[in-house]
Amino acid sequence: MTRGKATVTLDRDKVEEARLLIGGTSMSEVLDVALDRLIHAEKLRRDVAAYQDLPLGEDDLDVGGLAVEFDLDDDDVDYDAIYGSDP
Repeated sequence: MTRGKATVTLDRDKVEEARLLIGGTSMSEVLDVALDRLIHAEKLRRDVAAYQDLPLGEDDLDVGGLAVEFDLDDDDVDYDAIYGSDP
């Protein structure tokens, strides 16, 4: 990643509040974290928007009807002894 100096106009109170929130040591670190989070949030927002535009297909709808085997592999646990049984 190429780094370089830039001249920007910032609200110093916001930068200081952000620095305290993230435990940052410099204005550059605060801006770097903020940009990373903005990029991540925007990519996620775009991914969600893209998925919302796709209609559900038959395969997607059929998944809800699949049988599920639920096995906790806990046959040796006596839940009635631990929690009591329902009356």
